[in-house]
Amino acid sequence: MKTKWMTTTAMAAVGLLALANAASAAGELNIYNWGDYTNPELVKKFEAKYDVKVTVTDYDSNDTALAKVRAGGHGFDLVVPSANYVQIWVKEGLLQEARPDQMENFKNVDERWVDVPWDPGRHYTVPWQWGLTGIGVNTSVYKGDINTSAIFLDPPPELVGKLNVAPEMNDVLFATIKYFGGDWCTMDKEVLRKVRDKLVEAKAKWLAMDYSVTEKLPAGDYAGVYYWNGAIMRSRLKNPDIKFGYPKEGFPYFMDSVALLKDAKNTENAKLFMNFIMEPENAALISAFAKYANGIKGSEKFLPAEMQSAPELVVPPEFEKAGEFLATCEPETQQLYTKIWTELQK
Repeated sequence: MKTKWMTTTAMAAVGLLALANAASAAGELNIYNWGDYTNPELVKKFEAKYDVKVTVTDYDSNDTALAKVRAGGHGFDLVVPSANYVQIWVKEGLLQEARPDQMENFKNVDERWVDVPWDPGRHYTVPWQWGLTGIGVNTSVYKGDINTSAIFLDPPPELVGKLNVAPEMNDVLFATIKYFGGDWCTMDKEVLRKVRDKLVEAKAKWLAMDYSVTEKLPAGDYAGVYYWNGAIMRSRLKNPDIKFGYPKEGFPYFMDSVALLKDAKNTENAKLFMNFIMEPENAALISAFAKYANGIKGSEKFLPAEMQSAPELVVPPEFEKAGEFLATCEPETQQLYTKIWTELQK
């Protein structure tokens, strides 16, 4: 599909390639990204190469980012939504069709991440990082099985009052639905009643629902977490007692991708950045900082040795089938899930 499109739109492709190859583009670039997710060295390298001043503003969830941009007047050029949110951004007309598939460095994107369901052929987005949500446990506190969502849904006595759960609705609901044998995007009222009741019961045994895992887990403030694998790897590098578990009942994969906002003020610089991060050495900088895979071929040789066989990044064969990318549920399903999540926040 990509080859056919490029054949029929050769002139447009030439223009975009020329943009991607530009030697300099002085000015500004405003990136809206997840907190603690952007390597300062990557930013410095881009600024030096293109004489562009980059400002990175953090957000803490997909919903926060979406609400901010919907409201307008934000001043951002690029945003980094997760896979199951990309089509929401597209359907609401919040993104430009930047056509990264026609940029010079698109050839470096791993084939696995080219024709993805959330952005077929990559007309809107460039891979940033991908990973999964799993279990992190301080094994000096708890020595039992950690490859289960029971760690946070039916926590053992050693972990009660010492758990942190990612404040991400879809990640938490996915694991809980799977815990009861349901399928993602289910509208089975009996399953969802069990999910709601279990989460309300379990929350009383948690300490927190926040994003400060890379500091508090290795320090011992938390003894267990349901969180993202890269953050848990960063925690283990600080404290070797931290171990990673793959919930056998089911766990969600994610991919976050860079997208160009419809009302961006610095469109050319944004496209330069999109092309820039598809260079293997630059993609490796992204991963080296946050400890997630990136989806760019050839980046492996630039990664730190510690990432080559990290237990948080290499899914054991026995757990591979338990992982699943989060689909975008129908609005009525999402409304049911939001009601459960709202009740959990009370």
